[in-house]
This record gives sequence, structure tokens and C-alpha cells, in this order.
Amino acid sequence: MASRPIVPIHQQQVRGEGVIGGGKQKKNVAADGKNRRALGDIGNLDRVKGVEIKPNRPITRSFCAQLLANAQAAAVVENNKKLTIPNVGGPKPNVAEGAVAKRVAPKPAEKKVVAKPKPQDVVEISPDEEVQKNKSVAKKKEGGDNKKKPQTLSSVLTARSKAACGLTKKPKEQIIDIDADDSGNELAALEYIEDIYKFYKLEENESRPYQYMDSQPEINERMRAILVDWLIDVNNKFDLSLETLYLTINIVDRFLAVKVVPRRELQLLGISAMLLASKYEEIWPPEVNDFVCLSDRAYTHEQILVMEKIILGKLEWTLTVPTPYVFLVRFIKASVPDQELENMSHFLSELGMMQYSTLMFCPSMVAASAVFAARCTLNKTPFWNETLKLHTGYSEEQLMDCAKLLVSFHSTIGGGKLKVVHRKYSDPQKGAVAVFPPAKYLMPESSSGTRV
Repeated sequence: MASRPIVPIHQQQVRGEGVIGGGKQKKNVAADGKNRRALGDIGNLDRVKGVEIKPNRPITRSFCAQLLANAQAAAVVENNKKLTIPNVGGPKPNVAEGAVAKRVAPKPAEKKVVAKPKPQDVVEISPDEEVQKNKSVAKKKEGGDNKKKPQTLSSVLTARSKAACGLTKKPKEQIIDIDADDSGNELAALEYIEDIYKFYKLEENESRPYQYMDSQPEINERMRAILVDWLIDVNNKFDLSLETLYLTINIVDRFLAVKVVPRRELQLLGISAMLLASKYEEIWPPEVNDFVCLSDRAYTHEQILVMEKIILGKLEWTLTVPTPYVFLVRFIKASVPDQELENMSHFLSELGMMQYSTLMFCPSMVAASAVFAARCTLNKTPFWNETLKLHTGYSEEQLMDCAKLLVSFHSTIGGGKLKVVHRKYSDPQKGAVAVFPPAKYLMPESSSGTRV
């Protein structure tokens, strides 16, 4: 058996075949192999390039939020590239560093890079972005046109024409609840008030006195005005209610419309009509002898009672009728008045009641025109509003003729002989509204329709 030649130790060291050197060399090779495998594993990150990273859909569909999500996804990919490229192309770490890395940190090759889905609540929208989102949604609804359309000359001229004609859109006027203050008043009958006045509007034409003067051979308009003026004075002396006064005039006109009355019995008709109205409206009506004394005993007790019976027979005992006063109190309430406006409305209404020419208008129109003329006289702006239009059922144009007629009576009342109404409403307790100048807006010279 041949023996292995003995080589000196110094030669082994020179050749690099020593035990120590050989072991060290093997460790270096092993370290190099491990380092290469680690670098190879790190190089496996290149496979991430083939993975398509799709961020989750954000909460909102706004354009700004989508841009933010795309930017975050791009930043993740860019960071991965920055981490991968230096390790692959850089110099290899030495053996000592590899050993330290082996002992301290786990191998990065065991980690797999996976694009984690982003939680839905990551995207936070700032207030500015919220405003931008709302604008973008509004633009999408309008067609997505971000450009402002140019304003043409024809559109400018059309807008100016509409403004000049009053055709531009105005803000809708608020309607006032006029019954809100009476919510706790059981006598106001708020549950039935609207139905009551609808019934009045239907029935006012049935009980309305039509023009009858052509069928009365001995009576003219002047005589009727004198009788009404005297009845207003009697109503004040007895301190009777306005309901009694208006019902009295209604009974007189309805009776004259169905029966011919001689001139000598006209005052007897007025006395008997007031007696009937007082029994119907008043708690303590005047006695028959009181009317005998007022007429300076021109008529006896029996004559008044006979005339009372004749009136009831001709009118078929119909005394529940909507007079102008019934509508006037409701329309004044709808006007939300002060005491001055209320007195002026009653003043103009009683002026109209004296004149025969107002019989051509229905009671509700006379009442509404009195309120409208009172607002014009006192310069209450606006002269007519949506609340009054709702409760009266009339527009300003529909009331114009009747209101001008009432204002014309106001302009001539001071110089006439029949001054009971003027004297009644010249009292400071009534606000002295009779001495106010009439409404210029409704005077004949302002018939062009321009408000002064």
C-alpha cells in the first residue's frame, strides 16, 4: 500500500490547502452561495412587475377621489422599484456582512410581495374636494359641459323686454294664516269658517237685490239715498250694530225689487225693515213706539206692524242673507289691519251702501273694493297681495271699477247735503278717516293705471 507523500506545512499554506485555510475557504463559498441565493430571492421581486395592482374602488365616484387612489397605487409601485433595483444591480455584500445579516434578520426571500387591498375608508375628501365633487356631479347632470355658454345679444334683448313688461320671475309671496290668533277661540269656528264663506259666496247672488228703479214710478235714486242716510242716523242713535244696519238696507232693496211702493210709504218701509233687522240681530231691539216717535208720529203702531207682515210675506221670511258686512269683516281680517284701515274700510263701504249705483256689484265685491280702496287711500303697500286675493277671490284688476266708484263718492261727500256718514267718520273715535284725501291712484285722472 503506497503511502501519501508528506507535504510540509509551509507548502500547504502556500498552496492554500491548509486545514484552517481550507475550512475558511469552504465557509466563504458557503457564504457566497447563501448570499447569491438571497440575492436571487430578492431578484424574484421582479416578478411583481407582471402583477397588475388594482386599487379597490373608492367610496365616492368623484373624479378627485379617483385621482387620489391612482396616485397612491402609483406611489406603491414606484417604492417597490426603488427597493428592487439597488439590490439587484449593486455590489454583493462581503462575507462578514452576509453572516451578520444571516444572524440578525430573516431572509427576505421568504417574503412574498403581494398588493394588499386598500381599505375603503382610506380615502379622505377635504372640504375643497367636496365642493369640487358637488360641482362635477352638477355638471354631469347638466350634460357635462364645463364651458360657460356665451350670452348672445338676442338673449340680452329678450331678458330686457321681459323685465320691462313685468314677465320676469318674482319670488312667490307668502300667504299669511289670518286665523292663527283665533286657534283657542271656540266662537271663531275655525273648523267651519272656510266652508261658511264658500256657502256665502254661492248664496250671495240668490239674495242679492237687483236694480229696480225703473219699476218704481214714484221713487228715484235721490229719495233712496235720503232714506239710507236717515236710517244710518237712527242706527247710531239707538246704538245698534252694523249687522242690523246692513240687513236693514238689504231688506229695503229686496222689497223694492218685488213690490211697487208709493213715496209716502217709503219711510214706513225703512222703519219696518229696521224693526225686523233689530229683532233678528239685536239682543234688546227697540220697541215699536220708539220708531213711532222717531218718525214724528207720521205712522201709527198698527201701520208699522202691518208693513212688517207684508215685508215678511214678500221676502218669504228669508232674513239669513250674506250682506256686504259679512264679507267685510273677513276681508278686513285678511288685510291684517290697524284701527285706521278698519275705520276707512267701513267708511267707504257705508258710502257705497248709500248709493244706488253700487247695486250692480255683488256684496262680496263691494266689501273687497272697500278694503282695496282703503289701502290705496292710506297708501298701504302693496295695495293688494296674495293673502287678500286668496280670501276675497278677486284680483286687483277685477276690483278696479267698483273701487274707483267708492273713491268718487269719497271725493264728493264733503260738499253734499247728506253728511251723516261724513259726520260719523269725522269723529276722532273713528280715527277722523272721513277728512283724509281720497286715493289719488283711483281718481279719474289716474285712469291710465300709473300709481302716483
